[in-house]
Amino acid sequence: MEKYKNYTIKNVGEIVTLNGWVSKVRNLGGLVFIDLRNRTGIMQVVVKPENQYYEIANSLKSEYVIEVTGKIVERENKNLKLATGEIELEVEVLKLINKSKEIPFTITDYTTALEDTRLKYRYLDLRRESLKNNFIIRNAVTYSTRKFLNNLDFLEIETPVLCKSTPEGARDYLVPSRVNKGKFFALPQSPQIFKQLLMVGGFERYFQIAKCFRDEDLRADRQPEFTQIDVECSFVNEDEIMTLGENLVATIFKEVKNIDIKLPLMRMKYDDAIAKYGSDKPDLRFGMEINDITHIFNNTNFTIFKNVIEENGVINAIVVKNSADKYSRKDLDKLTDFVKTYKAQGLAYIKYNEEITGSIVKVLSEEEINNIKEELNIENNDLVLIISGKYSVVKTSLGALRCKLANDLNLIKKGDYKLLWVVDFPSFEWSEEENRYMACHHPFTSPKDEDIDKLLADKANCYSKAYDIVINGYEAGGGSIRIHDEKVQEIMFKALELTEDDINEKFGFFVDALKYGCPPHGGFALGLDRLCMLLSETDNIRDVIAFPKTASATDLMSECPSNVDEKQLLELGLELKK
Repeated sequence: MEKYKNYTIKNVGEIVTLNGWVSKVRNLGGLVFIDLRNRTGIMQVVVKPENQYYEIANSLKSEYVIEVTGKIVERENKNLKLATGEIELEVEVLKLINKSKEIPFTITDYTTALEDTRLKYRYLDLRRESLKNNFIIRNAVTYSTRKFLNNLDFLEIETPVLCKSTPEGARDYLVPSRVNKGKFFALPQSPQIFKQLLMVGGFERYFQIAKCFRDEDLRADRQPEFTQIDVECSFVNEDEIMTLGENLVATIFKEVKNIDIKLPLMRMKYDDAIAKYGSDKPDLRFGMEINDITHIFNNTNFTIFKNVIEENGVINAIVVKNSADKYSRKDLDKLTDFVKTYKAQGLAYIKYNEEITGSIVKVLSEEEINNIKEELNIENNDLVLIISGKYSVVKTSLGALRCKLANDLNLIKKGDYKLLWVVDFPSFEWSEEENRYMACHHPFTSPKDEDIDKLLADKANCYSKAYDIVINGYEAGGGSIRIHDEKVQEIMFKALELTEDDINEKFGFFVDALKYGCPPHGGFALGLDRLCMLLSETDNIRDVIAFPKTASATDLMSECPSNVDEKQLLELGLELKK
């Protein structure tokens, strides 16, 4: 194992053997310099002309695998940018272990290779220093997690990967059964039901680093198969679970990045998060909160705003401080196009400078303009951006806009972390596709005690004992107190318009378990991939997954999903429909 030791100036004079890949070869005045790369980093290796292995050294090319033995000496020309930049290895023995084809892209952190190319040759991409460091961080996160939870007497228990399809969330990945033709397993979207059954089984402190699968549209922070740190406890309340969760996260940040997270984390109600930030995962690294200015226009003559108010809509604004001169009309048109992707009808603006200008200045009264200036604390060179319309559309579009502006204006400090809990989520959300109320989290989330009587009569105003931990605008994890009373669970199923047949078909075994002394319980899950993405300071979740899928859920390296031969389909009792 010595060959993977980190060597420094303190090791001068030692005879060592190193294995690795040739990163670079240079012949300078007869001396051959080799940058040898392995998991610990780069070591400069030097071979002199009189060395019997000189010809081999001179023939080496990028990514050849070699073994060298020699003495560590102090370098004349030091490179303090490298951890080993004060030393080099004078070769006594050099062995060529394996050659390499010409590689399709240069292995460097500053590669210009397209991501598709790097994913096709992922095993080469993984040799890059930045990716290697990401997986060192990931390993540290899982180690820290296990240590933290083991010290609190949690048991790590595995749950099934082949399980029953319970389609109440994203689409399931289905696995056909050869033994039971015409029937299917589903890959778990989470271990939700099983971890609750473990609570019924008396394992009152469970955790698992679990693989999960969801067949959904992908993006930079989402993959079809992902990993979560899954935790469940019995006889706990919301405060106890959230305290456990934030202490785990704080421990991970300290042990992995030496970052101190101030506890307890702030808590923000879901309704407040939507109102102020237009998102249930608000990014608090910058300001630019959303302001409701509807009341300013109660007596307006501006037809558009007047109609919005009559239709129970809202008029909201964000203030971009000291930036009016940074946005031309063309720039503002681009921002308008951006918010339209979130279904906003348009984007109005006012620039406060030596004179007041903007797209709606001429149709507003002097009193309205002065009220905006006073209520929003407008200063010279501030830009006010206004969207009006349906509440959800206005909030969502302005929420997305504030994040875009923060990135465009470089308002986010690299390495800055802002964490919070978002609490008191609605129990239900309206689905246009299903034309009914769906569970906001899942059907087993406990409603607030005071809202149990509203489950059937007032779904729009029911809130749950649910909580999400948010880091820098990402949902890093979340959970809830679960329903342990079979009568409340029955009401919840009824509120979700599930028939007796639906309940028995999808959740029959679970409903039965609630009848056998189910303890009160709750838990949370942290998205391991997303947490590692944040700690690695990348915005692409594929950078922390060894063999990820593309945005179209394909693996370019192994070329899957792929066709299977007809014999396999016949064994499963399946036939492809053309």
